[in-house]
Amino acid sequence: MLRQPAAANRFYPGSPRAIDEVILGFLDKNELPKQEAKAIVCPHAGYIYSGELACKTIASTLIPETVIILGPNHHGMGDAVSLSTLDWDMPQGQVSMDRSFSQALLNASNLITEDDQAHRFEHSLEVQIPILQTFQQNLKLVPLVVSQISYRTCEEIGAAIAQTIKMTGTTPLILASTDMSHYESRESASAKDKLALDMIEALDPAGLYQTVTANRISMCGYIPVTIALVTAKLLGATQAKMTGYTDSGYTSGDTAQVVGYAGFIIS
Repeated sequence: MLRQPAAANRFYPGSPRAIDEVILGFLDKNELPKQEAKAIVCPHAGYIYSGELACKTIASTLIPETVIILGPNHHGMGDAVSLSTLDWDMPQGQVSMDRSFSQALLNASNLITEDDQAHRFEHSLEVQIPILQTFQQNLKLVPLVVSQISYRTCEEIGAAIAQTIKMTGTTPLILASTDMSHYESRESASAKDKLALDMIEALDPAGLYQTVTANRISMCGYIPVTIALVTAKLLGATQAKMTGYTDSGYTSGDTAQVVGYAGFIIS
């Protein structure tokens, strides 16, 4: 069995040629300088809205063969921290799970469970994969969908990921998938988002979690980003550099109800 695409022809094109054309259109004519990273943060809306920023962030990063993708659970299906057990059937070709790393991660934490229900309709991980495939032909995935969990649980998951990376001697990239504020005016969204973005730039996972919850910021993937920050810091990260911030209004023309998007490289 394969995990079938749920977002093709909706969030991103459904054919390899169309995907290539869109992604190449996002890239500058000059090659972007690439850097090593512990983790990155990318938006996951339709490519017409946030694909350029996601592509810029991924294209600026050296993409290893294994990528751990953390995304929010938009549908409420499945367990709290769900690891996909299936290879992914994508328009550009099949992408395998990194089964060796995934098994080691399961051994490191009983909070993570094998569960494909959470992944069946979830777009937050899927939209990242065509861009990752563009820059890493031998891509392998460790796909994790995360529901609402406590900060302490975020710390435990982050510690388990860091422990598994150290134990296996591997250097996977962590990709935390999130959009920022949803359906507020540009003025309100950008003000609220800055509070959260400042916490990411400060490499402060507890501050991010608390800021989002205290200010009711509708950042859908703040928990995946919190986990990524915990993990990256345990792996020695010392800085988070923003690759950009934008919102849906620049495409739609509607600035009364926007969705915010941000990208980061954490190294």
